[in-house]
Amino acid sequence: MKAKDLIAPIAALLAAAGILLGVSALLGETAQRGEEAARNEIMSYMLPGRPASFTEEAYDGEDESIRRVFKAEDGYVLELETNGYAGPMVLWVGVTNEGRVSGLTVRDHRETFGLGRRAQTEAPFLLQFIGTSGEAAVGEDIDALTGATVTSKAVTRAVNSAVAFVTGADISSSATEWEG
Repeated sequence: MKAKDLIAPIAALLAAAGILLGVSALLGETAQRGEEAARNEIMSYMLPGRPASFTEEAYDGEDESIRRVFKAEDGYVLELETNGYAGPMVLWVGVTNEGRVSGLTVRDHRETFGLGRRAQTEAPFLLQFIGTSGEAAVGEDIDALTGATVTSKAVTRAVNSAVAFVTGADISSSATEWEG
């Protein structure tokens, strides 16, 4: 085959690659906008008044469990990572400007099926955090999930860290100590 005969197929391949890259870039932007819209929808349920928008703020504090901070008019939604029994857990915690927990969801975890995994779905466990103000302790203020004390303490620590961020409490205080 002559070099002249290869020009057309190579040009077609390059054109196809260019088209695929362009479509991929457009779809990537669309997917990112979709993820942001879904995130804002979930977070809007976590604060009173269902705010329509959140602004991500940089966090450079000492609490290593805080991954991201989103500010709305009536409060914050924080993304936290804490260690559960079976590995890292990612939670979102809504906290009003007054320092009260207004929403909580476990977004990702690897906890044990039938035990710690219930932290994501067991409403009575999650609801007991609503209205707390950062001094919750498992066994005193919070009833642990049966058979999942480490998981329960991990969730409690994340909630207390979120409130400590909003209220300006010292992260080394009893509000955020690991009790495990």
